[in-house]
Amino acid sequence: MAEKAEPVAEPKPAEAPVQPKLKVLTQYVRDMSFENIAAQKGKAPEGQPAFNVQVGLDAQKKGDKHFEVAIKLQVTATNKEDKLFILEVDYAGLFEIENVAEQQLHAFLLIECPRQIFPYLRRIVSDITHDGGFPPLNLDTIDFLNLYRQELQRRAQAEAADAPKN
Repeated sequence: MAEKAEPVAEPKPAEAPVQPKLKVLTQYVRDMSFENIAAQKGKAPEGQPAFNVQVGLDAQKKGDKHFEVAIKLQVTATNKEDKLFILEVDYAGLFEIENVAEQQLHAFLLIECPRQIFPYLRRIVSDITHDGGFPPLNLDTIDFLNLYRQELQRRAQAEAADAPKN
């Protein structure tokens, strides 16, 4: 007697994890200032200047899935003890973000979003310094992940210092 074969259940395909979606809707300069101190003093820049670059990040919710993320950049160029120029740029992007867990959103906004708009900010800095009478300043790539980790560490240290001691 032939045995009846049991139907074999087809394996279900594993559901692919939902991928985060990031769309850059627009980018813009919110504020910019370039002060050519050397020209105001009637001095021509000599030698290789030293650059002090400071970076700040800001993120704000602008709608259901929309967020504005800004890179605030300040560059001060000095030669010996003299300031040559000060450049301040507040460069922002408006992003549409989907499929990012709430607990990961803060890191996503301050790491991935700035990474997307930084190349455009770099070009603006190069153009402004060149148009201001200096060689174009080509900024090094910024490690936004490391910058984020440093800020978390700084905040943890500040909270520990403010905590009441028993």
